[in-house]
Amino acid sequence: MFLQSMDTENPVLLFLHGGPGSPEFAFTQENPTGLEELFTVCWWEQRGSGISYQRHIPKEKMTIDQMISDTLVVTSYLQKRFAKNKIYVIGHSWGTLLGMLTVQRNPELFHAYIGVGQLSNQLESERLAYSYMLNEFRKNENRKMIKKLEKFPIDQGAEVTNAYLSVRSAGMMKLGIGVMHHCQSMLDIGGMLLRFKGYTLKEKIKFMQGNSFALNCLWNTIMAIDLTKEIPELAVPVYILHGKYNYQVSYTLAKEFSQTIKAPLVGFYTFEDSAHSPCFEEAEKMCRILQKDVLQKQIRLADDISPQPI
Repeated sequence: MFLQSMDTENPVLLFLHGGPGSPEFAFTQENPTGLEELFTVCWWEQRGSGISYQRHIPKEKMTIDQMISDTLVVTSYLQKRFAKNKIYVIGHSWGTLLGMLTVQRNPELFHAYIGVGQLSNQLESERLAYSYMLNEFRKNENRKMIKKLEKFPIDQGAEVTNAYLSVRSAGMMKLGIGVMHHCQSMLDIGGMLLRFKGYTLKEKIKFMQGNSFALNCLWNTIMAIDLTKEIPELAVPVYILHGKYNYQVSYTLAKEFSQTIKAPLVGFYTFEDSAHSPCFEEAEKMCRILQKDVLQKQIRLADDISPQPI
């Protein structure tokens, strides 16, 4: 893990990265979040990911229950180290699934849950993204991308495979609906990793190995879980931050989820210039929401939708 703080008396925030297998601290070098000014931030690299990746990790240990157990161990460590009864947790992408399920099991450990690029029903999200991309590339007469996508008729029930994910990623980047709205290629993302000074060369290689390993182990789990059914309510305030251009995890489905989940407070926040990563794309707005709403137990800055109280 990497720990960042301007003042260790500040509240503690555990950042659950996406992927699975894609730690995100490396991206803060060129896209600073400012989170360390408000919190003591723990950028934990999950089991099988980044500097936590080891070749000997058994695949059978890479389960959702194990990842939840790991998250609770890290939470307990942070509570003891910084003398806090409760901490905040922020999940990004896959981290939103892991975060919500963890908070559901032990809500007494957390002040609030923050979801960035919130998953709900990822299988349906993939179908929506596929249809959108195919329609856009047909409008643009991009025959190369049309041909690639048509090999994987996800909207007709075809399996979401690794081969498709590679095509999907390239298509999303071209349309500005993937990792970041203004990044046009995964080479831009890879470049951030290569330039990151916090990893050795060996650790950068481990990052790539872990990315493939964790994704292969947990992707089917993501496809099988529908959080709208698994988590109808949460016992802590819920804040969902989502980019308007995000098709990697559907903006529409995330907003619908925010309108159905019951919690003491529910706030949904649209980021107008972001795709999947508003935590890096519009960091100032994120921090303003965290400071004025999350830390104050308010939803004054949220979109004008009706929250569902318990």
